[in-house]
Amino acid sequence: MGRAAEMLGVTQAFLRNLGAAKLIEPQRSDGGHRRYSRYQLRLAARARELLDQGTALDAACRIIILEDQLAEAQRINTELQHHRDRHQPGTASRISA
Repeated sequence: MGRAAEMLGVTQAFLRNLGAAKLIEPQRSDGGHRRYSRYQLRLAARARELLDQGTALDAACRIIILEDQLAEAQRINTELQHHRDRHQPGTASRISA
């Protein structure tokens, strides 16, 4: 946890608060140390940005969750569009003279 806090320029208490808010839930090592994924560190960095802008912690967590859901929906939409484009017959063959 200390290394993660140092990398982000935050306190360990800040990371614990994000865990208490259920934004990030780190894995635990065999020794009980918190282990954060790169994804969780990105979320924590985004939370820090929002808090630095004056956003309350609970609002920042909700914003981040919504941003994450939007990004996932956009990824799925793009994937479905590519799938549709690969499997849809060309429009030129449907045009009658």
